[in-house]
Amino acid sequence: MITKELYEELKKITPEEQQILDGSKGIRREIYMDESSGEKEENIIDAKKLLDEGKLIQVRPHTRFVHFPIHSHNYIEVIYMCAGSTRHVIDGEDVVLKEGELLFLNQRAKQEIYPASKEDIAVNFIILPEFFDYSLKMIGEERNLLRDFVIGCLTGKNEETCYMHFQVSDVLPIQNLLENLIWSIWNKQPNRRSINQATMGLLFLQLMNHMDKMNTNSENQSSKLMIEVLGYVEENYRDGELKELAKYLNHDVYWLSKEIKKLSGRNYTELVQEKRLNQAAYLLKNTSLSVMDIGLSVGYDNLSYFHRIFQKQYGTTPRKYRVQE
Repeated sequence: MITKELYEELKKITPEEQQILDGSKGIRREIYMDESSGEKEENIIDAKKLLDEGKLIQVRPHTRFVHFPIHSHNYIEVIYMCAGSTRHVIDGEDVVLKEGELLFLNQRAKQEIYPASKEDIAVNFIILPEFFDYSLKMIGEERNLLRDFVIGCLTGKNEETCYMHFQVSDVLPIQNLLENLIWSIWNKQPNRRSINQATMGLLFLQLMNHMDKMNTNSENQSSKLMIEVLGYVEENYRDGELKELAKYLNHDVYWLSKEIKKLSGRNYTELVQEKRLNQAAYLLKNTSLSVMDIGLSVGYDNLSYFHRIFQKQYGTTPRKYRVQE
């Protein structure tokens, strides 16, 4: 959880909140929305109103004591619950965010927020999608199917998913990373852009280790299923079989096979092969292991077959790929 010093800062009554306590009704639209843009009726909260010019990320305490009517954002919003709880209605679905939990909302999400009390302390991250591009580049070159899918959900490229609710209050590394991120932005730490991008990259890696603690739209179980499938592939691409995955997820093998194909456009074998070849390409560029050892390490006992499918995927042999600039 956050430090006492930072908690006391976040707990302070802001001028906006004081006006609400003094009797002001509703949110002050001019703080959040561009009334000249023609978007008034749509209640779109504008990143330009909340972000300093040139910035990709900002934090602000969640405004308490007031009801936020249904609205959306032209940015990605991340809400971290430092203490207490808040109640949200996202696309008509109730979500209660409790202490230590994290809520990601993409630009498609329509959200309503009920009034919070003085002891309900939340931090809102206002993030432009470009921020994630930089962060992901800093955590390595290896392609990761699960990461790509999760980022697709967060940025709205996965059209079915509008929010991701992580119940990670008991995961200390995630709590520490969030505190570091808030502290760095809040205190305008030198070199904070690079620090924040690296911290966000580490946060993603930790979250992907705990996808079992993630909830999303209750009507959208397909995203949850694909996250489970891709997570299994990431961990078991060397020798994991579809029947073992089906047993692990308690699904019929035939049904699961059809669902994977329907949701991803690829069958299970193709997902495994893509992961193996991505890993092989990464090892070729970043290690001195022999081509034979790399083929074996990613799950190919037949090295002739490994050479053939690698060349089909990358248009060149493993050895030539290694020396390409």
